[in-house]
Amino acid sequence: MTTQSSTAVLDVPIESFVADEAELAAIAFLARYSGRALDAYRHDLRNLFQWAADHSLAVLEATRTHLEMYRSSMEERGLAASTIDRRLSTACGFYRFAHIDGRISSNPAQYVRRPQVHPSEQRGLDRSELGRFLFTAERFDHAHAALAVLLGLNGLRVSEACETNIEDMAFERGHRVLRIVGKGNKPALIPLVINGGATTSEPDDHSYCRAPRTGSA
Repeated sequence: MTTQSSTAVLDVPIESFVADEAELAAIAFLARYSGRALDAYRHDLRNLFQWAADHSLAVLEATRTHLEMYRSSMEERGLAASTIDRRLSTACGFYRFAHIDGRISSNPAQYVRRPQVHPSEQRGLDRSELGRFLFTAERFDHAHAALAVLLGLNGLRVSEACETNIEDMAFERGHRVLRIVGKGNKPALIPLVINGGATTSEPDDHSYCRAPRTGSA
């Protein structure tokens, strides 16, 4: 049986890359994605290809039994159930499109047993914890204060907040907004809380930690 290198999938300069059927299948599957989703699927496929190479197994010749062994190997390494489930989901998608494209006769990953993923019991910050988080960030420096507001008050993901620039801020219909690239590489326009907008643009204004006045002093 032939084997494939896990590093060959979309990582070799096109002028020197001669793909076999498994690598072409990977390219066809990954071509549907972009941004962070592409990075995640590429990483999962690289793990599958490496496991197959380590066991002298041609990726497109894998059976359900082989993929059950792949799952067991991840469990033995102590990977989280959510990680194993995601990697098996990627493998299933890869083989599904390889089947659609006529490269294999059936999808060997379709009926592979998945680990049970329990919902996370972790809760978000309560009001007091959020207040301390914002106050601590304000005391650290202005950049941390702005980041804390984007995360804590505007609900951005860490990756979304870290990839934004001051040029992404704008006014729309009288509201201060932030242009971001959200999940699935989709652009979005996020309304900023009033004090959050001030924090990200005015270094000397840290009033977001204080509640707005509702009456006379």
